[in-house]
Parts: sequence; structure tokens; C-alpha cells
Amino acid sequence: MQVKDENEYEDLLAEWADLESGLAIILSHPDSSQQFTQRVLQYDRWMQGLLQRDQDAGLYLLFQLASNSPVGYSASHALVCAVLCHLIAHELQLPAKERDSLVRAALTMNLAMTQMQDVLATQTERPNPAQQEMIRLHPVKSAMMLGSMGVQDENWLEVVGNHHDNQPEVGDFRTVAPVIRLTRVLKTVDRYAAMISPRLSRAGRSATESARAVMANGADRSDEIGQALMRVVGLCPPGTFVRMDSDELGVVLRRSAQPNMPDVAIVGSADGQLLRSPRLHATARALPRIRSALAASSVRAQLNHYQVLCLSAQAVA
Repeated sequence: MQVKDENEYEDLLAEWADLESGLAIILSHPDSSQQFTQRVLQYDRWMQGLLQRDQDAGLYLLFQLASNSPVGYSASHALVCAVLCHLIAHELQLPAKERDSLVRAALTMNLAMTQMQDVLATQTERPNPAQQEMIRLHPVKSAMMLGSMGVQDENWLEVVGNHHDNQPEVGDFRTVAPVIRLTRVLKTVDRYAAMISPRLSRAGRSATESARAVMANGADRSDEIGQALMRVVGLCPPGTFVRMDSDELGVVLRRSAQPNMPDVAIVGSADGQLLRSPRLHATARALPRIRSALAASSVRAQLNHYQVLCLSAQAVA
């Protein structure tokens, strides 16, 4: 379903917002959540359904949310990571069982420090010693909490418990044990999503900077994962602000068949004025091209996302 009128836009936005809100509740208060494991599975199915409706619009809303505000960071980060893990699992043709373990690990990997993670996103000083200790212990504690709440999927538990380990990554991605393979994917996605998200102590990086940092970090180990990530979202994913060769301001709408030449909404003029009516531009078919991605914190524009996503629907009409 592409966004064709305001009702469809409001419906899509509400669905993603409700999904994130529901996820935030069970992550913040897992002991109060009845049938926690079943709720996680429900949110996984909900996420998949939204992506099937319009994957690019979903990515647009997620990246705009993740890169523009640190409020509710933990749930937003978990949802972004789950979406990226889902897309990478399909790109790498992982078995359905492995995809399920990976995505559910992404949704719950920080369970033991959910509330502190939200606090860290809004504090300007470095983590204090107690916070540092919680950060160090949270993977193992999260896995233990999940086990105590009925999770029996060993890969899910082990991936959560190992997602911050510093073990050397040896062995071919395709032939290592599934838990090792899935842990590598989650670690790559976790780093990438954390880089694009702002804290009060620092601005988020641009999507391009984050992608290049992940690729460089995994050049000798997780290259297949980094390349898969770039294939599914591109250097400039939907929702990313970009500067065009013409000095105009754009925001990426849709990936195209030509890698890293997405469809863009031109939203600002070269002299810095926000356009009253954004215009659709296919960088794969005409100039100007994208000069660089921008960190969302460097852009002051308050977009009308309904207008922008209506252009996104025109791109596939």
C-alpha cells in the first residue's frame, strides 16, 4: 500500500507508532507483561506486515524517527535493528528459523538496560561507573531474563548474550554455526543503527558515514554482512537527508534498481529556503545527483511527511 491520501498516511504512521509504543511498554516493564514471549512474536509479525505494505515508506518513517530524536531511544533502536535484520536475513537467504531467532534477538537484546538506555540517550555526560557496569553486564542479564520468561529458542538467547562480545570473528559466514552467523549480523546492525541515532551528548552521524564505518570495521570479517546491509538500504536509505549537486536539499524516498541512485524529494532550494511543494526527482534518470548525505541534526527543515510520502507513491505509479 503506497500513501495516496492523508487517511492512508495517518493510518501507516499510526501503525508504526503503535508498534513502537507497544514494544516500548513490554521492554520497559517485562515483568508486568503477560505472555512476554508471545508479545514479542506478535510484534515481529506486525512489523513484517507493515513492511509488506510498503517497505520504503516504513524505512522512511523509521529512519526519520531514529535520526531526529533521542526520546524513547531504546524501543526505536530495537525496532530499527529488527527491521534491518529482517531485510538482511532475506537478502542473505537465511533459513526462516534463523531469521526468527535473529529478529527476536534484535527486539530484546537490551532488555536488561531498557530504561537506562533511554536515560543515557538524554544525558550529556559520559556514563558513570554504575552505568558502565550495567552496560557491560546487560547482554548476559538480558539473556537470563528472557530465559526466565519462557524463551526456549537457544539461538535467540545466545545471540542476545553474545551481541557485545569481543571474540575474534573467524570462519566463513556460510559455514560457521548459526548462532555465530546471527551474532555477527546483529553486531553489525547494532553498530550501524547506533551511529545514525542522536544522543544529547553527540549528534548522530550521517547514514553514509555510518555505513562506511561499519564496512571499514568489518572489512576483514563481516564484509558479506556489510555488503548485504548496503544492498538492502543503500548508502542513503529512505528518510535520509541529502545535499544535491545543485546545492538543493533533498530527502530520500525510495530505493531504485540502480544502487545508490534513489528517488528523492527535493524539499529545499539552493539558497536554504524550504519549498512549499516538494518535487519528485529520480537520481538514476537525471541530474542533479546526490553529493552527500547529511546528519539529521544538521538540518533544520520541518518536513510535511504526508506531502513527501505522496511523492513516494508517485515514484512507483
